[in-house]
Amino acid sequence: MTSSAAPADPLAALGELPGVPEPVASVRKAVDRVYGHRVMRRRSSEVTGEAALRGARASAALDGTDWALEEVRRRSDFGSDPEARTVGAALRATAESGQLLDVWKQSPLRVLARLHLVAAGGAAADDRVGRPRRAGEPVEGSEFGVSLPEAEEVSARLDGLADLVVRGTAAPALVTAAVVHGELVALRPFGSYNGVVARAAERLVLVGSGLDPKSICPAEVGAVEQGADAYAEALRGYASGRPEGVAGWIAFCGRSVELGARESTAVCEALQRGAA
Repeated sequence: MTSSAAPADPLAALGELPGVPEPVASVRKAVDRVYGHRVMRRRSSEVTGEAALRGARASAALDGTDWALEEVRRRSDFGSDPEARTVGAALRATAESGQLLDVWKQSPLRVLARLHLVAAGGAAADDRVGRPRRAGEPVEGSEFGVSLPEAEEVSARLDGLADLVVRGTAAPALVTAAVVHGELVALRPFGSYNGVVARAAERLVLVGSGLDPKSICPAEVGAVEQGADAYAEALRGYASGRPEGVAGWIAFCGRSVELGARESTAVCEALQRGAA
């Protein structure tokens, strides 16, 4: 995604692809419904906290560490083994993303570096943390059947993505969030925790756009609910660059947000009953 041959607002064009306007409209309705719940008037911070916890758990599950929610809630040590480190990475990146919104709009690459630094938490070699990988450096984590781009391509596409974020777009928030998520997972710019970083960045877009300003619709939960195979298939469609593949990925991300909204609606209902 380089800017040299791109139209002035390429993301807006993606928003007009066949099969994209429908999930965009459906997501808006789903988000509005949960924000209209009576619990949100007085206890929105509790819903936000629960959404962050559930989203982080789900982000780790997408990277192969599917712990029960209560296990994540109970644990305090997230550095004892690879699975625990993955969960810890997701928790830290999700929490950190809430502090980086203003920086994201001005310098997305700084934010991505910070998210990786926080996610890695000392688990990777110091000289590889917080910077894009160089030629020949290995990449840990799930591949989802997408071939690994060369470091030079990664650098160019990251610059293009950052430029799109800084310049802004008329595209719906869902489209921007899906592209940020998809690019980062497909590129795997860091040596580790790329999925965790990508999903935290998606969360940033959804919040910063105003679609989900209180961060109560954990798309990660919805992605897990649709299944790891469906996630990988949709991601491969995005990575193919074909219009139908990109539209399918955007629709998948839209359904993920809808299911995340449904999850938080259930949290609101539990709080209303005094069960959470």
